[in-house]
Amino acid sequence: MSGTILIIEDDTRIANWVKVYFERVGYFAEVAHDGEGGLALARELAPDLIILDLTLPRLDGVELCRILRRESEVPIIMLTAREAHADRIMGLDSGADDYIVKPFDPAEVIARAGAVLRRVKGKVQQVLTRDNITLDETTQSVMVDGDPVVLSQAQVALLSTLMRHPNQVLTRDQLISLSFSDEFDGLDRAVDSQIARLRRQINRDGRQPIQTVYGAGYRFVVKED
Repeated sequence: MSGTILIIEDDTRIANWVKVYFERVGYFAEVAHDGEGGLALARELAPDLIILDLTLPRLDGVELCRILRRESEVPIIMLTAREAHADRIMGLDSGADDYIVKPFDPAEVIARAGAVLRRVKGKVQQVLTRDNITLDETTQSVMVDGDPVVLSQAQVALLSTLMRHPNQVLTRDQLISLSFSDEFDGLDRAVDSQIARLRRQINRDGRQPIQTVYGAGYRFVVKED
């Protein structure tokens, strides 16, 4: 399994517990502990799926779900301690794709997440834009400053992963896991070669967004608003 999961949950113990289970099965997981922080991370990360608590400080889960649904079609699983049927309907009406009541088995969360991701896979055309680079994940096409750039499938996969995690340092192992899952049979140093070729293709007038963080990995640098 691979992909980015954003967990928005104010209970630190539950959030970290869910994060660990997702990471164990191969996902890249991030956590936010309030609604406003979750909204900011969702906009920054463009995650593949969001686990969203219904009751959050600073911006409640229902309102956050409505905002996210207006901005994107990211799959959302609502997580809550409430068992009332009306609360379940409210969560789904706000745009959630599924609903899980606490206490829960983490295996169920993973299974439900996988089911939601399978349902939406291929339905939504995902276009990523970071500064002067646009990547259409459906057509595997890349534009730099409005001009098409020819990349290999491996380079597109790496670029997609880096663009989905702007300004974050990703190790070679993370890049392999997030970009290729278990299908990548090369050594981690092969990533360096692919990154070098990718850099040459997207470089424009000395602007190079892919930064080497020595001893750590790579970071896709974007301008801060």
